Amino acid sequence: MNPSSPETILFNGKITTLDPAQPEVSAIAIAAGKVLALGSDAQIQVMATADTVAIDLHGKRVLPGLNDSHLHLIRGGLNYNIELRWEGVGSIADALAMLQLQAARTPAPQWVRVVGGWSEFQFKERRMPTLTEINAVSPDTPVFILHLYDRALLNGAALRAAGIGKDTPDPPGGKIQRDANGNPTGMLIAEPNAMILYSTLAKGPKLPLDDQINSTRHFMRELNRLGVTSCIDAGGGFQNYPEDYQVIEKLHADGQMTVRIAYNLFTQNKGGELEDFQKWAGIVKPYSGDSYFRQNGAGEMLVFSAADFEDFLQPRPDMAASMEKELGDVVRFLVENRWPFRLHATYDETIDRALDVFEAIDRDTRFDDLRWFFDHAETVSEKNLARIKQLGGGIAVQHRMAFQGEYFVDRYGKKAAEHTPPLRKMLEMGIPVGGGTDATRVASFNPWVSLYWLVTGRTVGGLPLYGESNCLEREEALRLWTAGSAYKSNEEAVKGALSPDMYADLIVTSHDFMTVADETIKAITSLLTMVGGRIVYAADDFSRFDTPLPPASPDWSPVRYFGGHQTPQTHYALSAASCAAHTCAIHGHHSGHDGKLSRWLGLDNAGKQAQFDNPWALGCGCFAY
Repeated sequence: MNPSSPETILFNGKITTLDPAQPEVSAIAIAAGKVLALGSDAQIQVMATADTVAIDLHGKRVLPGLNDSHLHLIRGGLNYNIELRWEGVGSIADALAMLQLQAARTPAPQWVRVVGGWSEFQFKERRMPTLTEINAVSPDTPVFILHLYDRALLNGAALRAAGIGKDTPDPPGGKIQRDANGNPTGMLIAEPNAMILYSTLAKGPKLPLDDQINSTRHFMRELNRLGVTSCIDAGGGFQNYPEDYQVIEKLHADGQMTVRIAYNLFTQNKGGELEDFQKWAGIVKPYSGDSYFRQNGAGEMLVFSAADFEDFLQPRPDMAASMEKELGDVVRFLVENRWPFRLHATYDETIDRALDVFEAIDRDTRFDDLRWFFDHAETVSEKNLARIKQLGGGIAVQHRMAFQGEYFVDRYGKKAAEHTPPLRKMLEMGIPVGGGTDATRVASFNPWVSLYWLVTGRTVGGLPLYGESNCLEREEALRLWTAGSAYKSNEEAVKGALSPDMYADLIVTSHDFMTVADETIKAITSLLTMVGGRIVYAADDFSRFDTPLPPASPDWSPVRYFGGHQTPQTHYALSAASCAAHTCAIHGHHSGHDGKLSRWLGLDNAGKQAQFDNPWALGCGCFAY
């Protein structure tokens, strides 16, 4: 085919390009993995040859592919097939019915794992499931349920499998809830850090290598179904380089990547952080790789003493006195070696101290055009935004407040939540901002939940956090999830818009994001997803273009039966034939608490809140990221 002839054209659509020269067109031509031309149906169709694949969009909206600037895809993919997802489920009745059905098909010694992505406020019952309910639906199969960054619920079988009994001491930084007789109830509490949660989760059986490969492919396909074509992987606890990258590197070598990944390297050794980055600097260089798998620098963990774990049910942590020295040693090395970096920072107090370090280094070792940014920055002040801007930094925001906003309001008040984070101020000041989720262990990987939060300022439970002044217009929010994220990996010249010579990464959406009702944003999926001009997912009117994956493995995988992200309209409770609404624990048991977890745990007043100076001194919490 002539290079000037399109391999594929899409026509009869509403294509949002984010290209100022042609903001909306009806047709697009694609060749050699890139956008060849944009225009009207007539202008593009005349370019077609006998070999061109022509796809009628039937008036559907097309957007540039979404790019999650903070995702834990590499680690999350290894476990995706063995995790039951409560993301999007509308009731405890359905959540527990799913749990009961999955427990019945999960073979020993495997566990049923619900690992993040849900909030008690998404359920119509407005509460969490109780331990009594969990044990009733799964008396024999171990069950581990992670709730945000604050606690995990384990049934009796999981307590036994994890070796947690009456004589098990509380680990540093964590609490095993006990009954009046000293027996563990099944609730593990991050008080004040999450090591107890993630070290317990790590005791569950892992998948063999072939299943991990299959699992990662299915996770990427689920992201494709939701419109994600690129991400920046933020590393994570127990994600050593290069040892723990063999699965993603094999998929890359075999041409089976359907999400482009730029990956950051996350230090693994408390006290040995500088040595980690010195070692990695001798193995790999920033931006090395190709368009599907490339290195993106350091972080999100640079040093453990600078990581302010965010659990809004606990007081804000103060960082260790050693933070400045340890962070300075690592950042100076990174700047000297021109390694871009990102740094986890929830609170303004942490950001303030980190900026002191950065500015001191910049005085003698200039940052110049080095790409760097803070992750999260929920409570960053305008003063520190100005300092970030002056030093050429950026911010990656995630929808963590959509899952923890109620707890933030409980602790700090509604007024403090109105600009947490200050989205509008960041953009007004011209700070580069990228959108993302911080999935998979706490928030959902669904980008549309994040876009809903950016546009409406509401949590998944419907609580309005922000006024109109801190909410974004739809195109602004979309730009954070496209061009804004591309900037974080130094790829804004090839990603983030549908312009000639840029990557043909695009999605055809089930609903028109630009015009649909606010509440419908959360229900959007992609009907056709292209990465580099290649169709990696297709459904409904476009299903003839789809190439399905092999079934999720192992054969008892929750993904085979429930898929990934759910919808509130999906009902599983009726499928649990053993349930009866008037007697079943799933439907009839409402004892426990009233939806305010802080009240349920007796954390309503300062006297009952955990007090600590620096949770990271108590043990590694890197599992949380």
